[in-house]
Amino acid sequence: MLKQRVITAIVLLAILLPALFWPSPVPFAAVALVLIAAAAWEWGRLNGMDSTGAVVLGAVCLALCGLSWQLGWTHTPLPLLWYAAAACWVLGGAALLRAGVAGWPHIARPVRIAGGVLALWVAWLAVAQARSIGINFLLSVLVLVWVADIFAYFAGRSFGLKFTRQRLAPTISPGKSWEGVWGGMAGVVLLAFAWTWADREFGGSDLSLYSRLAAHGWWLLVVAALFLAAMSVVGDLSKSVVKRSVGVKDSSNLLPGHGGVLDRVDALLPTVPLAMMLATLAGR
Repeated sequence: MLKQRVITAIVLLAILLPALFWPSPVPFAAVALVLIAAAAWEWGRLNGMDSTGAVVLGAVCLALCGLSWQLGWTHTPLPLLWYAAAACWVLGGAALLRAGVAGWPHIARPVRIAGGVLALWVAWLAVAQARSIGINFLLSVLVLVWVADIFAYFAGRSFGLKFTRQRLAPTISPGKSWEGVWGGMAGVVLLAFAWTWADREFGGSDLSLYSRLAAHGWWLLVVAALFLAAMSVVGDLSKSVVKRSVGVKDSSNLLPGHGGVLDRVDALLPTVPLAMMLATLAGR
């Protein structure tokens, strides 16, 4: 298993890193488009679609993203879309987690399928726009999710249930603790301050999300970092609700040793659009 994980990670990095650092944002947007289409295929399978239906769903998501690209939306300010996405993720995520695993099957399947495709489309559009803004900006959002996950893991392992008596969501993801969430949030705040300092000392015109927020006050930077860290947890738990409701461990086996694409991007689905919303507000 470890060997598979390492090999898959090396292959992914060999594809993603050149695309990310290419002078044009086109290669990275194209790679992200392929991954999002694969995630849509997984979403169809998780929601009971047969093989043909899941492939069609992936093609629909691909076409939706491609049409947006053709219309120039990857470079067009879309503040209303980011506000709507934020409202849907905050309110919808809270409702989904409150209902839990038992509540998921009661949502009409067409609504589940359409909602998932729309979430994937908005996430791809946010990633494409973030890369168009700049590599530093996109990385500052991606690394936030990774740091939140890493700090949460080690804080949970070290301090889990030492300060609280209940786990974060025992019926959804029994391994997660509140101490882990707090550790992830602390890591993200440290990251935000460190990245802002690095921008000031070494950066150019390509400002990170953190520097854009810090320009309006350190309090906004801290609040935004905590908010994004919390929403990354919502994305992860939302995917866990779906997988647990259908009794599967991974969304697919597309990434040997890592599960499926959704398993790797679940926390990014709410975080990147919300980062674009915050960047829009900071820009104003």
